[in-house]
Amino acid sequence: MSIKSVLVLLDTADDPSARIETAIGLAREHGAHLAALHVMPRIEIPGVTQAYLDTEIIAAQERAAREAAAKIEATFNDRARREGIRAEWRLEKGDVYEIAALHARYADLAVVGQTPPEGPIGRLFLEIPEQLVMTSGRPVIVVPYVGSYPRVGRHVMVAWNGTRESARAVGDALPLLERAERVTVVGANPSSQSTIPGSDIGTHLAHHGIEVEVSELHGDDIDIGDMLLSRAADLSIDLIVMGAYGHSRAREWAVGGVTRHMLKHMTVPVFMSH
Repeated sequence: MSIKSVLVLLDTADDPSARIETAIGLAREHGAHLAALHVMPRIEIPGVTQAYLDTEIIAAQERAAREAAAKIEATFNDRARREGIRAEWRLEKGDVYEIAALHARYADLAVVGQTPPEGPIGRLFLEIPEQLVMTSGRPVIVVPYVGSYPRVGRHVMVAWNGTRESARAVGDALPLLERAERVTVVGANPSSQSTIPGSDIGTHLAHHGIEVEVSELHGDDIDIGDMLLSRAADLSIDLIVMGAYGHSRAREWAVGGVTRHMLKHMTVPVFMSH
């Protein structure tokens, strides 16, 4: 199992440098093809309103969107060329969520930026990280909106609770775990099916030649998110691997949960699968 294609989603709402850097690092590490996707949303104006707008105004908006996309393309291509990475630029127009998920299905791994807490009004990529995790069928690395992460996966934390989502995340992350210098499995509120929290998955990873250290965390859902991030800081973790939405998304929206907490408060890149 290996990573041979990486997709990075780029938008014009904030600085994409961090996720470009992370994606290039992953492509270099795994000898993978790198593709960047930018989706220009269609400018949809209600018929009644459109009648009062000058067609030149609409055309000007289109030109501005294309100019912004061209700047990102130039930044991406220049960085990839300087790093000697095989790279491809993709420009699409339409529904951001649908197009992003479709392109991600044809990649081994997608890289996307964390949504800033107070992004620009009308930001169209507002919930793209969780949408991509839930609808693409592919693992996603979410890169924090602050910081620089040119290389991820040297010391990986696996947040393990014995659920289907955890198992999927570990399986998807094997190419990264096999290359890691150090792997720490944290039993985060492990399910009752696990005989010894964290030890079972540690044994499984040992079959892949991956040596792990095992520890445990216990607490309420929202507390687990804080404890994971605190442990990550203590251990100088540079990538957290976890399953996404073990509870229903509706429940997490209503009362919070580890997935939404991590998406909002992450301090290192997070690898998620559902």
